[in-house]
Amino acid sequence: MNEPWLPRDGKILCAVSGGADSMCLLHMIYSRGLELLAAHFEHGIRGEESLRDAAFVEEWCREKGIECIVGHGDVPAYAAARGLGMEEAARKLRYRFLEETAAERSCKYIATAHNADDNVETVIFNLARGGGALGLKGIPRSRGMFIRPLLDLSRREIEDYLEENRVPHVEDGSNASDDYSRNLIRHHVSPELRKINPELHLAVGRTARLLEDDEDCLSSLADKFIEEHYDGESLPVKELREQHRAVASRVIRRLCRESLSYGHVRQALELLEGTELKYLDVPGQRLRREQGRLFFRDGETITLPDRELIPGQWLAIPELGLELLAEYGGKDGEVNGLFKTCRLKCENINSSLYCTGRKDGDRLRPAGRGCTKSLKSLFSEAGYTQARRSRTLVLRDAEGILAVPGLCLDERARPGPGDAVLTIKIREI
Repeated sequence: MNEPWLPRDGKILCAVSGGADSMCLLHMIYSRGLELLAAHFEHGIRGEESLRDAAFVEEWCREKGIECIVGHGDVPAYAAARGLGMEEAARKLRYRFLEETAAERSCKYIATAHNADDNVETVIFNLARGGGALGLKGIPRSRGMFIRPLLDLSRREIEDYLEENRVPHVEDGSNASDDYSRNLIRHHVSPELRKINPELHLAVGRTARLLEDDEDCLSSLADKFIEEHYDGESLPVKELREQHRAVASRVIRRLCRESLSYGHVRQALELLEGTELKYLDVPGQRLRREQGRLFFRDGETITLPDRELIPGQWLAIPELGLELLAEYGGKDGEVNGLFKTCRLKCENINSSLYCTGRKDGDRLRPAGRGCTKSLKSLFSEAGYTQARRSRTLVLRDAEGILAVPGLCLDERARPGPGDAVLTIKIREI
């Protein structure tokens, strides 16, 4: 029998159901004299049988002098409230209990009794659902503080160990039912596959380890791409499109808030084709292709109210952390290189001057271009994202736009030599 790896550098919380696998694990840890705490979670599913299992684990631990923590939950109610299957609900509550107990009792590791046959069932189950390498690599040997020392042992080896060491266990009555997917695989699928290869668990284990190596390699490439190109909101479409599909799909999965189906990832990859503004809704968020970038986080969009700009008085724009001052006089010219000042031809300012945000239908004649353009098209030419567009100031009068600081002046607002000017200064508050 393979010797299980057991850490010796900290307290181990052993998850114990009372079944053969977990009792084998508990006895192995106990017999090696390691620092140990047992934890049993009673799911509230099987009535008296469930309470029997909890009592069995407590009694065995008491006889051996092992401290045992028992938790209780109502899995059926939890599953109904959240629309989950019983297996998934039980797993969520059990793992929450184990993590909370480990934290409270200063345990460095949480040991679970997953074995080689469990790994076979996991791989087959994920294959049936259409899982990729991430699912087909099976149960990980460790994940955070969780460890699985029995992952190389078959059920037969575990049963032999229990018999040899006279370790008792209890049978879960639900294991005989085909109502659960894993039981169906255990009772009907695995036996048929073992007719082809009696050492199925070893073959699946080898395959899972090879896929794990492949997954680690591809994931590291995805992580490197994110590190080099992600700005906290978006990635460059061209560079992402040039990545191998296996890497690009992992990049997308990593940056999405929730797990994505194969179909969602395929649609996200298709979003990389094209240049126009386009959206894709996936679980938990909306992806956006805009200005040559794929956005995973929405930049904050705001609405700027109309504010009158009175010469000689500073005007605060708190939404942007800016303030503006209009003053008569100053040298003629266009928006300067730092976009902190613009000068308008006084003669052509019709009525009061207002500082606003963009408006539907905005159009102007950009100075020096000899044509009329929509503000929307000018934003697009300049590569402004939707968030930046919402945060761009527009200076206008009753006739229309006079200037868009940092972008352009309207032809009628461009002063010529000797023209009286109104200078607009912009500074951070």
